[in-house]
Amino acid sequence: MIVDDDRDDRFFFINAIRKIDPDFVCIVAQNGDEALKQLKVTGQLPDFIFLDINMPIMGGKACLIELKKDKRLKNIPVIMCSTSMNQTEIEELRKLGSAYYFTKPHDIKKLPAEIIKAMEIATIPIENQ
Repeated sequence: MIVDDDRDDRFFFINAIRKIDPDFVCIVAQNGDEALKQLKVTGQLPDFIFLDINMPIMGGKACLIELKKDKRLKNIPVIMCSTSMNQTEIEELRKLGSAYYFTKPHDIKKLPAEIIKAMEIATIPIENQ
């Protein structure tokens, strides 16, 4: 699942996912509130949630907090992504339960490799990272 308010970022992300594996299905939401609503009614939960930090209505941090409160959703690895490289914010998100954080690359050709790295690291238990 990709949760991002920027249509272009969603487009690039979905294209990167298709380059990794054309059989991957990508669920999209434009903000945290929309993502939570979709997740609460879906039968098939995503393997990963890629969550932008800065979004209107409900941003990534607030959505992460809500995801980790929900018994059904709390074990889905959440990968935070943003253009920010603020270390204090990255640490705070880690403490709130994000499995990984990556800065959105300026070169979209690097996005598939960044997504693969994020998925690999997100599956490692936090205490072993």
